[in-house]
Amino acid sequence: MLKLDSTGTLHKDMPTGWISELDQKARGVSRPPKADGKVVFIDGALPGEEVEYASYRKKPEFELAQLVRVRRPSAERVHPRCPHYGVCGGCTMQHLAADAQIAVKQRELEKCLWRIGKLRPDCILPPVLGQIWGYRRKARMSVRRVEKKGGVLVGFHEKRSSYIADMQYCAILPTYVSDLLLPLRNLLGALSICHRIPQIELAAGDRCTALVLRILAPLTAYDEALLRAFAEQHDVVFYLQPKGPASSYRFYPPENPPLDYGLPEYGLTYSFEPVDFTQVNHNMNNILVRRAMQLLDVQAGEHIVDLFCGIGNFTLPVARLGARVTGLEGSESLVGRARNIARQHGLDAGFMQTDLFNPQPHVLEEIAPCDKILLDPPRDGAVEFVKALASSPLQPRRIVYVSCNPATLARDSAILVHQQGWRCQAAGVLNMFPHTAHVESIALFVR
Repeated sequence: MLKLDSTGTLHKDMPTGWISELDQKARGVSRPPKADGKVVFIDGALPGEEVEYASYRKKPEFELAQLVRVRRPSAERVHPRCPHYGVCGGCTMQHLAADAQIAVKQRELEKCLWRIGKLRPDCILPPVLGQIWGYRRKARMSVRRVEKKGGVLVGFHEKRSSYIADMQYCAILPTYVSDLLLPLRNLLGALSICHRIPQIELAAGDRCTALVLRILAPLTAYDEALLRAFAEQHDVVFYLQPKGPASSYRFYPPENPPLDYGLPEYGLTYSFEPVDFTQVNHNMNNILVRRAMQLLDVQAGEHIVDLFCGIGNFTLPVARLGARVTGLEGSESLVGRARNIARQHGLDAGFMQTDLFNPQPHVLEEIAPCDKILLDPPRDGAVEFVKALASSPLQPRRIVYVSCNPATLARDSAILVHQQGWRCQAAGVLNMFPHTAHVESIALFVR
């Protein structure tokens, strides 16, 4: 059926829905008035809106849909800054005001803690908004030659697609990196092996910007000359990665400037490799470390254990504040990097390589006892360690848990609270990944 809208445009009659909330992927949720109806998850819709939508996937219990038209817009709807928004899959929330984004993430944290963990924190920490544009210092961008688009494309994948978005600009990358997108397309198109370069990994430090080319064939002498000229013209450092991440090496310039980031509040500078795990948002990382130190309440002479410590992002500030600290990490290369950074700053911090997803009793005995623990696991959480904590000799009196996944935080929190007698004293979110649905949070547990 066709009808005229308020502007006089003729279009198909679409199904409509009222949006009650956002789900964990920032999709608008439209719940049916009848119990036997299906829930519809609508990309681009916001709570409080009445929208028209078109379904692109139908299941017996739910539908996935794309927003077609907003009949009644939310007061928090804003015009996306990026011209590629809606096509590029890199962001999902640019149509929502920044302060509303952080409120959504706070609600998601609280919802997960209650629904999964059956607990509520004694205190909700004030959310931290921070820098919302040009914040992303690490990114993995795909590369593909597409003749219909004029040559080589460099960028993120399109939404729900394996195609690469035709990006000429990116609002969440630092401006000086976004400005490289078009020159990079021209450079890669001129290389003899452009069809053998599937991705570029970005790592922007405080003093240099590294670009890691994943190469599936050797460069020619002419290719190498082009890379050197580009690096000098645009002030970047090229790394080459012929195999897995561990195979990457610095190509040009071979030495300075170094790739590093700083924590000025603690007088620390961290040298790292572009494939190492570091936070994508350096400004927010400074705030995260400060909040973690405050919640830990670090005191001189205490023994604090930092689990999943990486290159010592939290470990070395603890040492700087006068506590004895031991960092545990699964990657031997990151442990070696952390030891070097501690040595360069003259800090007494111990580091140990161990599998924290399968904690060994003798390792926990070796570092026991401790006064406090800081946890910063990957998205899978730290369930095996949390389970092992009950019978371990560590016996901390305070735990600070930094999480990038509220669902696994809630699962692990339930074990701490309901099985081991801890109390969730505080929890809150930090907007580490603005304009995306990713939720970075921090929680404090006390005996």
